[in-house]
Amino acid sequence: MDRKIWVLEEGCAVSENGRLVEYIREEDRTGAGDWFLGKVERLMPGLDCAFVDIGRKRAGFLPLKENSKTFTENCPLRSGDRILVQIRREETGQKGAYLSRDLVMPGRTVLLMPLNRHIGVSARITDGEKRTTLRELGQEIAGDSFGLIMRSASKHESEEAIRSEVSVLLEQWESIRQSGSAEGAPGTVFHSPGPEEQLRDFYEPRGNTVIVREKELNADLSRQLREARNRTVSLPHGGNIVIDRCEAMTVMDVNSAANAGRQGRRETILETNLEACREIAVQTRLRNLSGMLIIDFINMDTPEDREQVQSTLTAAFEPDRIKTVIHGWTSLGLMEMTRKRTAPDLYETDMNRCPVCLGAGYTAKDGKK
Repeated sequence: MDRKIWVLEEGCAVSENGRLVEYIREEDRTGAGDWFLGKVERLMPGLDCAFVDIGRKRAGFLPLKENSKTFTENCPLRSGDRILVQIRREETGQKGAYLSRDLVMPGRTVLLMPLNRHIGVSARITDGEKRTTLRELGQEIAGDSFGLIMRSASKHESEEAIRSEVSVLLEQWESIRQSGSAEGAPGTVFHSPGPEEQLRDFYEPRGNTVIVREKELNADLSRQLREARNRTVSLPHGGNIVIDRCEAMTVMDVNSAANAGRQGRRETILETNLEACREIAVQTRLRNLSGMLIIDFINMDTPEDREQVQSTLTAAFEPDRIKTVIHGWTSLGLMEMTRKRTAPDLYETDMNRCPVCLGAGYTAKDGKK
């Protein structure tokens, strides 16, 4: 794969084989990953959560119990407590940011989890022997005092370099921990990496990734970015995908449209669906769609074709650096998948709600709103 990371004046982008698949503006940088000194406003025992003032207009949502068996700080909270929290999902709509006490500090080769004891290895490292070596190294370095995840870049680094970075991160953590224990107004105590650093997982010194530094995207990639705002996306042989973003999910409808087919009906449907798999992966990453995604492929008659479509869709999302899970076919024949929300999507960053239809996509026949 020919992958390029574009470092621009206004942000960063990623292209794969000439297709734009990610675009992050510096001005659109969110607080996801930032650490805050927060103050517990109120506890909601019935919902097993707390609302925490982090210095924003809207309080953040914090579960009282972390979803981790190796997290060590699941102590009871009281209203008025000051705690260190991290934004896992940015606020959206009327919902505040989703917070966690299970802090994660990113480095180039490792992720440090000071309040956890988990030792893991990036899924991008597929060599079994290398995974074992890195896991054992992580266990040795951590010594059951903190948690570590060995990032994909760690497989090319020396043990000395990894140990050195862990030491630097621990010093940062100790400084933040001491400042966070002091009385003070809620606010940010640690900033997450900027766009260029966010894309570091794509870059492997011995791989085929090239870093390009330019003022702006070239004409072709700029066109692809503009077209990502379109509701309908064309496929190579005449089919299309219609993408509708709802409040709770994003729905994609695959159509044969102008694809008259060069073979029989079954072959034409399968061809369109397979083309849609690859395009859906590109559009999902470029638009940064997240949460529940439902895909209505053209109905197929055989289990073999459905299995091929699902495996093609899974393979198409393999380069995605954001966690995506293909859940499979529903009883209604729809493909169900989820993608972790890490930042606002293209609709939030690049588009405004239509003042005529008020976001409905339709206007009343009588002309009234």
